[in-house]
Amino acid sequence: MENLPPEALLEVAAYFQVLSEPTRLTILNFLREGERNVGELAQLCGFTAANVSRHLTLMTKHGLVARESRGNSAYYRIADDSIYALCDLVCGNISRQMERTTKSRQAFAKAG
Repeated sequence: MENLPPEALLEVAAYFQVLSEPTRLTILNFLREGERNVGELAQLCGFTAANVSRHLTLMTKHGLVARESRGNSAYYRIADDSIYALCDLVCGNISRQMERTTKSRQAFAKAG
C-alpha cells in the first residue's frame, strides 16, 4: 500500500468492503467449485435469486467475479483466483485467533 495515491486507496477500501458481507463470501465459496448461474447459487445459498443477483452485480463491478451470458441465463465465475489466496490467508488467521481464545477460556475455566 506504500505510495498509493488516495484514489487507489479508495479502490482498495471498496474491494475489502465488498468482501465484508457474509452472503458474498458464501457465494464466493460456491463459485470456488466452478461457474454457476443465479438460480443455482440462490438454491445453494438459501437466498432469493434477487438477493444473490444484487450481490453478484456488486462483485462483478469490483472485478471479483466475471459474468457470461448464455441464452436466457447468466453464468458467474471467479474473475481472479487470487481472491482465494486472500480469503484463505484471512480465514487461517481468524481460525488461529479463535483457537487461542478457546484455549484461553479453557485455561481460565480450569483455574477457577
